[in-house]
Amino acid sequence: MEPLDSQQLAARTWFEHLRDRICAEFEAIEREAGSDARFDYSPWDRVDSAGGHGGGGVRGLMKGRVFEKVGVNVSTVAGTLEGGFAQSIHGAAENPAFFATGISLVAHMANPHVPAVHMNTRFLVTTKRWFGGGADLNPPLPYDDDTADFHQALAAACDRHDPDHYPRFKKWADDYFFIPHRNVHRGVGGIFYDHLEGDFDANFAFTRDVGEAFLAIYPALVRRRMNQDFTEADRVRQLEWRGRYAEFNLVYDRGTLFGLKTGGNIDAILMSLPPMASWS
Repeated sequence: MEPLDSQQLAARTWFEHLRDRICAEFEAIEREAGSDARFDYSPWDRVDSAGGHGGGGVRGLMKGRVFEKVGVNVSTVAGTLEGGFAQSIHGAAENPAFFATGISLVAHMANPHVPAVHMNTRFLVTTKRWFGGGADLNPPLPYDDDTADFHQALAAACDRHDPDHYPRFKKWADDYFFIPHRNVHRGVGGIFYDHLEGDFDANFAFTRDVGEAFLAIYPALVRRRMNQDFTEADRVRQLEWRGRYAEFNLVYDRGTLFGLKTGGNIDAILMSLPPMASWS
């Protein structure tokens, strides 16, 4: 892979820094629950279509008392998009060369009262340069105050940059995280944005604020619910809901498709799937 330019290096460094802080906070929650679970880190290298080094990343995975399964991945890859897939990627139709760096996180929780969550932010370069990502909450047993606090944290991050960001990106999340064949949303939403291009410094600052907002609010929600009693019926509901989550990620999720189409690490791509799920 070619040496990174200053923008690519800055984005990669931030995503790695955010990963380290998130993983440390999640491990601290496990300590509070009396667990010694820690993240296991598995580096991987990507081979590009020409057989050369196409970057790689690190898959972080933890299975604990609070976090039944949580993956936090950072990858930095480059190469050439194959065939017709290039036509679907912003700025790649004219030239299929690409660079991508980002962080991707999915947490499936042991207690059904603790909401599962997804967060991803990324920086991509084709003939254009843009940021994308967001975060969305996926509770099997929704609580209005959890939903409100999660959205308030993301709205505050958005409002520091553009008053149009939150309503626009919230609607984008509502539209995107929807399972058409079930006619249901995947969760209670959040924000989703893509193709945020133009002013690198401004867009990078916003993307960092999304990461900071997630780090501030989600551990607070975990601590709020992780010691709450639950019933077998609650667990059944959780496993059924996880089936819906798996359906979305395998059928509709663009990040899953991008990873598979660009030769990503299979274990890292599919870490979003729950450890257990059920279908009626």
